[in-house]
Amino acid sequence: MKNKPLRIILLFCGSISLALGIIGIFLPLLPTTPFLLLTAYCYAKGSDKFYKKLIKNKWLFSYINDYKEGKGIKTKIKIITILFLWFSILLSIFYLTNPAIIVKVIFIIIALLVTIHILLIKKRQNKETD
Repeated sequence: MKNKPLRIILLFCGSISLALGIIGIFLPLLPTTPFLLLTAYCYAKGSDKFYKKLIKNKWLFSYINDYKEGKGIKTKIKIITILFLWFSILLSIFYLTNPAIIVKVIFIIIALLVTIHILLIKKRQNKETD
C-alpha cells in the first residue's frame, strides 16, 4: 500500500486489535478470534511483513486458521473457557463490585448464554487427544 497515513492507521488498529485478542485468550468475556481476524485484515492491508509474522506465529495463527476452516474447538479448551468464564463472572458479582441485583442477573444471563454458545460450537475432530 502506498498511502502511508492509511498504512500507519491500519498497523495501529491491527496492533490494538492484536493486544485485545491476546488479552482475550486469558479473559473469556473478551472474544479472541474476532480481534485476531481484525488484526489479520489490518496487517494484510497495511504491512506484508506484519501479516507474515502473524500467520507464522504458532499460537495466534491457530485461532485464525481454525475459524477460517470451521474446525471447531477442542473439548479441553471448551472446559477451560467455561471455567474461566464462570470464575470471572462470579468473582465480579461477589467480590470485585457491589452491583445492583439487576446487574447480577444480567451477568448470570450473559454467562449462561456464552456457555451455551461455547457448548454449541462443534467439537474439534482431529487425531490429537483432548
